[in-house]
Amino acid sequence: MDALIELIGIDKSFPGVRALHNVNFDLQAGEVHALMGENGAGKSTLMKILSGVYRRDAGEIRLDGKPVEIGSPRRAREMGIGIIHQELALMRDLTAAQNIFIGREPRQLGGLLLDEKALNRATRAIFDSMNLKLAPTVRVGSLTVAKQQMVEIAKALSYRSRILIMDEPTAALNDAEIAELFVIINRLKAEGVGIVYISHKMDEIKRISDRVTVMRDGEYVGTVPAATTSMETIISMMVGRTLTNEALVVPNTSAAPVALEVRNLNRGREIHDVSFSVRRGEILGPAGLMGAGRTEVARAIFGADPRDSGEIWVNGQRVGISTLGDAVHAGIGYLSEDRKHFGLATGMNVRDNIALASIARFTRPGGLLDDGAMRKVAERYIGQLAIKTPSDTREARLLSGGNQQKVVIAKWLLRDCDILIFDRADPRHRCGCQVGNLQTAHRHGRRGQGHHHDLVRTA
Repeated sequence: MDALIELIGIDKSFPGVRALHNVNFDLQAGEVHALMGENGAGKSTLMKILSGVYRRDAGEIRLDGKPVEIGSPRRAREMGIGIIHQELALMRDLTAAQNIFIGREPRQLGGLLLDEKALNRATRAIFDSMNLKLAPTVRVGSLTVAKQQMVEIAKALSYRSRILIMDEPTAALNDAEIAELFVIINRLKAEGVGIVYISHKMDEIKRISDRVTVMRDGEYVGTVPAATTSMETIISMMVGRTLTNEALVVPNTSAAPVALEVRNLNRGREIHDVSFSVRRGEILGPAGLMGAGRTEVARAIFGADPRDSGEIWVNGQRVGISTLGDAVHAGIGYLSEDRKHFGLATGMNVRDNIALASIARFTRPGGLLDDGAMRKVAERYIGQLAIKTPSDTREARLLSGGNQQKVVIAKWLLRDCDILIFDRADPRHRCGCQVGNLQTAHRHGRRGQGHHHDLVRTA
């Protein structure tokens, strides 16, 4: 039986970077095919080719066994290929129905007026097919992230999509919302829709996928059945080596000095009497569901949002933090969960982004920047963090999501912060348990003395 869609020997390069080389992927009707790989493996690039955003340099695409050209996102939709991006593209002030049929609204009186009744009727039919209890007239901005995701799925189905690409669809969902999404996915499978499922969450792969394809460094590694392949094997395929089960040695930090202490932090209804401390070399991971206030605490500590009351102590000294600059001068760095809006200047290049928090170091008398010093530092961090970019002058917006995140990390490493706050909306590690999206750490020793940083991340 012919596959629903086949990508054969796909190559794609950008100036100075080979993103894909000889990649193969196929999808059967009525299956969930997981696409896995580390950040920068090429997953998003491959899916952008499938959804018409990029044109391939070489290789062949077959739909129902016949060669096809997908020249644009519109052409992809016409072929029945829909994509649900990790960053939802909905208009918050419009209704669910208006979002789903934007630009394709039913009209009356010769096209002069919008036919709201027909619009809501068509949306209700899609929601009913999904068994989704949601009013077509609800304003999207009032919905939870999970419900917004359902609206995105409904929008893709409104194009009669036979192929649905889901890019990290559960990144901001809790367990109950994930279960709800999986019910929808299983219903779509039963109707013959083929689903490409991109995720880093190992527990989900066993639950929802039929096959797993692994990519590494822009190349095809292999395709395995999800049911009979161990997670250890899949992880080894992703990283290119066999992993051991040896436990990592965790240093005892109980006697280390306190790096950060928060006392009785309050802000409106979002934060009430929060207190905690973090010692040097320690990682703290506050736990909680979406909306529990973890991001709000992080932003209040960093001065991004004003606090009503409470004290912040850094290295035993009380500090007054009212602005982002105050936090940075106190030795605190913050990696926002929304890196594109709050972590990067996407229109600037990699070099400038890395230097951004330490720009005073590169400013000469008269206000001119030492471009050579900035380039040298940027090249060092590009090498150390394996940032995939043709050069340090590449615009940050053109990098993959994983490489953009590395640029943000490089920015704070260069600043030599004592405390790093990692904030991410996907606080889930391999076993599926909730861990914090706020993590702080302090490196051993004093700034500028060559001691190591504790790079922390949400597992």
